[in-house]
Amino acid sequence: MSAHSLRYLPEGSTQKHNCSSLRLFVPMGVSLSVWLYSRADDNPPSSSSAFPPLAVSISSRLAVTLNSSPIAPGDSRSRWSSTHCSPSFLLSGCKQEVTRSPVELSTDGVRAEMGVKSGLHVWEVLWSPNQRGSHAVIGISRQSCPLRAPGYDVLIGRDPHSWGWELKTNQLWHAGQSLDLYPGKRRRFHPEAVEDLRTMSSTSSHKKMAQTLLPIPERVLLVLDADAGTLGFVVDGSFLGEAFKDLPRGVELFPAVSSVRGGARIRLRYLNGATRDPPALMALCGLSIRQYLGQKRQNEMDKLPLPPRLQHYLLSNQ
Repeated sequence: MSAHSLRYLPEGSTQKHNCSSLRLFVPMGVSLSVWLYSRADDNPPSSSSAFPPLAVSISSRLAVTLNSSPIAPGDSRSRWSSTHCSPSFLLSGCKQEVTRSPVELSTDGVRAEMGVKSGLHVWEVLWSPNQRGSHAVIGISRQSCPLRAPGYDVLIGRDPHSWGWELKTNQLWHAGQSLDLYPGKRRRFHPEAVEDLRTMSSTSSHKKMAQTLLPIPERVLLVLDADAGTLGFVVDGSFLGEAFKDLPRGVELFPAVSSVRGGARIRLRYLNGATRDPPALMALCGLSIRQYLGQKRQNEMDKLPLPPRLQHYLLSNQ
């Protein structure tokens, strides 16, 4: 156990208790390390997604939140609001899905039924690329954000009370201004492509490649840290960094979307959250083990040389 990990031991523990814990964890840690490294080559990393090279490092608080078991689907934080919703949206019986009616020359929005004022929170938004059309935007809003506008335009991010990410153009919007591409242009290439780009002249084709848009898949995670005042997104398991900073503190913020496409179906689910407190030691241990095993070897947890309590924790949080 590292000195860093020891910071998370419960306060008030006696020296005798700490020593006995160390006697338990040191041989267990050695055995676990040997077991993991002996299988390190069984699961070489591979991905055809464009997003892992664009991922940024995350805090242990966010890592534990993203790797924890999701909240049950029926949670009240997974519902769209029937009140703060454009009349062009039809709400499902469970309130977790909205469908936009085929209304012409109208931009329509909806926000979640429940907002948050503090803590770290993660929602899942499911929106098929085939049902987005132009001006498909996801983000957050305050309660006063307008939810309908004439014509076809960006709605979430159109005023000072909302912050949006336009999925088709990858642009960030706030207060009616296009702020930047997200993720940032400096990170939009695979590492393998960097050397090729160095050999290219400063031609129009080079400039066009630098502006290449990233196709956003159906599933996007919205990550709101109301304590830090930041909003970011996770795509294909990769956190793409902070899209917005300096969000207002202590005010209620809601997940929100806007669409112009008839028949668009958008589903919301609250996955997990965390308080300001640092993650528990057990959660950090579980996170390290899951990350090392990788997605393809999660079913091998019962074979790990772990104390029964930790093994039960891992299996119950799969």
